[in-house]
Amino acid sequence: MPAAIKSSLRVARQKIWSASISVCVDRLKEPAGIIVEGKLNRMVGLTLEAVGCHAAIGARCLVDSNDNQPIEAEVVGFANERLFLMPTGSIQGLRPNARVIPTERVYEAPVGHELLGRVLDGAGRPLDGKGALNTTHTLPLTGRQINPLSRQPIEQPLDVGVRSINSLLTIGRGQRMGLFAGSGVGKSVLLGMMTKFTSADVIVVGLIGERGREVKEFINKILGEVGMSRSVVVAVPADYTPVMRMHGAAMATTIAEYFRDQGQHVLLLMDSLTRYAQAQREIALAIGEPPATKGYPPSVFARLPQLVERAGNGDKDGGSITAIYTILTEGHVEQDPIADAARAILDGHIVLSRDLAEAGQYPAIDIESSISRTMNEIVSDEQLQLAQRCRLINSIYRQNEDLISVGAYTVGTDARIDEAINFYPTLQRFLKQDMNTAMDWKTSVNGLQAMFNEHDVRQQTAAAQMNTDMISHGQT
Repeated sequence: MPAAIKSSLRVARQKIWSASISVCVDRLKEPAGIIVEGKLNRMVGLTLEAVGCHAAIGARCLVDSNDNQPIEAEVVGFANERLFLMPTGSIQGLRPNARVIPTERVYEAPVGHELLGRVLDGAGRPLDGKGALNTTHTLPLTGRQINPLSRQPIEQPLDVGVRSINSLLTIGRGQRMGLFAGSGVGKSVLLGMMTKFTSADVIVVGLIGERGREVKEFINKILGEVGMSRSVVVAVPADYTPVMRMHGAAMATTIAEYFRDQGQHVLLLMDSLTRYAQAQREIALAIGEPPATKGYPPSVFARLPQLVERAGNGDKDGGSITAIYTILTEGHVEQDPIADAARAILDGHIVLSRDLAEAGQYPAIDIESSISRTMNEIVSDEQLQLAQRCRLINSIYRQNEDLISVGAYTVGTDARIDEAINFYPTLQRFLKQDMNTAMDWKTSVNGLQAMFNEHDVRQQTAAAQMNTDMISHGQT
């Protein structure tokens, strides 16, 4: 073999050896992490207790089962050397002393424009039978915290396509509103109207803890093809585990955050915040946290603002998340700790009245009990005065409704009550709206102005006619 070739081979071998030694040195500097497995020691209800391993709160773990399909669980607490885990799916097949393998990973949400028109569960799996999601990016469910001083102010109204809300309870881009309603008063229909008629760029709907039948009805009948074309639905019905229900709410919020950070205006509808709180209560009580307020542990009231504060305006690129959270209420709101806590952390509330629904008014919005705390900053003084006048007339009529209905009130006794009696039927017609008819923001405000103009003209005409009659009577 020629000397030149031998020399070249020698140099090549030296380079290979040097590279191999360099790789070994690098591996010694950064040794691979060692995963310490544990075992399933105890199970009470849905709470799994593992020993012999360590993992952070919120981490994913795999637990062996009889059918060789690992069961996923999330770390929700610990005590001394024991880890408390809550499964995200079925627990069929679990056995004593099963292996518990920490994955050192946290739960993430798939994000991207490929999600538009799709329906997911709390784990990010498609439920609509349209195949894989084909997304390339993921974000942790915990989201990111925004400096409150960096948030953009709420300066522009968001058109939701509902006349009574646009004109009397104007919602601003980036506002967080509560929708307080009992069962069967048109809550889902109102949410469906917003998804179809809003001017937002993207709609994210979180159906958390509701009946499975309602999920399909909401998507097919209420949302429809038009609403789904720019929507993402995260559905986690009531038969899912409490951890998965909480993941569903966090996933819907994470997806909304992604679109907001892309500079788009997002409408986030979550039904319901009450079911989210109940899921956290189940988890907290299962791991031994004591109940504090009407059976709700303190962690529930810590979780609510952590979720709600993720919505709102961003700190850059001009995007926003306008969020509407439904809160289930029956009876007095003050007796419901979740409803009471929600009022304190949200930017306003819309109350649906069962009495109005039974009287045939849809949407059954009780404008006297509802309020938008940002309306004063985003509408004109003229609209604000008209809205206040409308609320005052409605309040006067409701306060004297019993006297009026039984004929105990004499016309002419009080001018304010007389005006309320004359104006109330017109107001009722204004507040009603067909679920398939959109009323944009400008049309809603103009309609409010026209309603009062027509009322004032009638009042002036009636006053003039009364004066004419008095003069004529005096002459005769």
